[in-house]
Amino acid sequence: MTPYTRYQGAIIREHQILLLKQIEHASGRSYWQIPGGRIEPNETEEQCVQREMLEETGLEVQIDSLLLDEPGPSDSIYQCWKTYRCAILAGEARPGSEPEADLADAYSFTEVGWFDLRHPATWNARLGADSYIAAWLQRIREALGYRVASALQTDREVQR
Repeated sequence: MTPYTRYQGAIIREHQILLLKQIEHASGRSYWQIPGGRIEPNETEEQCVQREMLEETGLEVQIDSLLLDEPGPSDSIYQCWKTYRCAILAGEARPGSEPEADLADAYSFTEVGWFDLRHPATWNARLGADSYIAAWLQRIREALGYRVASALQTDREVQR
């Protein structure tokens, strides 16, 4: 397996982060993820993130900063995951597509969703049992300086 770095964009708008819902055609399994992918030859990391955001979400973005640079899960083709904070320059968020035929045959994007970084307890109903993405969102929250709330505070936020 060739080692890759996954470059992903945390597109932030008014305390909300954009996620994509993806479906695997073979299994029918769907899940939420941060948009991103691997770098093309002669691309910078920032160009890669901008291209991936346009392909997958329809949004032109500006790269603000590198938020996270972490090792990938042991079972992933990505050995490193770099998450960049992005601001929207133009476009309307929509599920995009994969231009690479092998990837387009394997999965597709079905939905975009905005998840409020101030209220993580509201994620559970939408994310379901996908603790993988919830853990990423928590690390992004921390990197952005959001206060880690207790379970009691989080429950009160949901009731508001």
